[in-house]
Amino acid sequence: MNIHNAELTVSAVHKDQYPAEGLPEFAFVGRSNVGKSSLINKLLNRKALARVSGTPGKTATINFYNIDDTIYLVDLPGYGYAVRSEEEIKKWGRMIEDYLHNRNALRHVILLVDSRHEPTEDDKLMLHWIREHHENAIVIATKTDKLKKRELEKNLHMIWKKLRLGEDDILVPFSTKDDEGKFTVWDMIHLMRQNEM
Repeated sequence: MNIHNAELTVSAVHKDQYPAEGLPEFAFVGRSNVGKSSLINKLLNRKALARVSGTPGKTATINFYNIDDTIYLVDLPGYGYAVRSEEEIKKWGRMIEDYLHNRNALRHVILLVDSRHEPTEDDKLMLHWIREHHENAIVIATKTDKLKKRELEKNLHMIWKKLRLGEDDILVPFSTKDDEGKFTVWDMIHLMRQNEM
C-alpha cells in the first residue's frame, strides 16, 4: 500500500475524544508488550510514529492513526501484565470494552500474540469476543525473527491449535526486522475495506 500521509489523530481515554465516525477502523489488540506499536510503525514505514517501549503497559490510551484519510488503524492498550495500579488496569478494561462494543466505525479487531509463547487465557477470551462479532479471526504472530525456522513452524502450529483456529481463520507470521507479514496484513485490511464499500 502506498501511504502518503499517516498521522496520530488522537490519543483518547474517553469516547468523547474519539475522531468523528466516517472512516473504517481496524483495531489491534493483544497482551502488553506483544508488539502492537512496533507493528503499526512497520505497516506505516515509520520508525517512531507509534511509541514503542520495553515496559509492558506503556500504551495507556486508545490511539487513532489516520491513513491518507481513508482508514484508521487503532492501537488499543495491552491487557495482562502491566506496571500500573489495579484501578488503572480496571479503567483500561472499561475503556477498551466500551470501544469494542459501541464503536460503529470499527470494522475488524485483529489479535496479536507473541510467536514465542503459548496464547494466554486473555488471548483466548479476546479471540472468543472476535468470533462473536466477526465472520473470521485474524491473528498476527509477532516477533518471528526471534525464533529459528524450525521453532517458528512448531510454534505456529501450537498457536493454531491452542486458539482452535479454523479453515476460515488467518494466522500471519510477522516480523519488524524484515517485511514478513507486512504486505499480507495490508492485503487483508484492503480486502475488508473493499467488502464494506
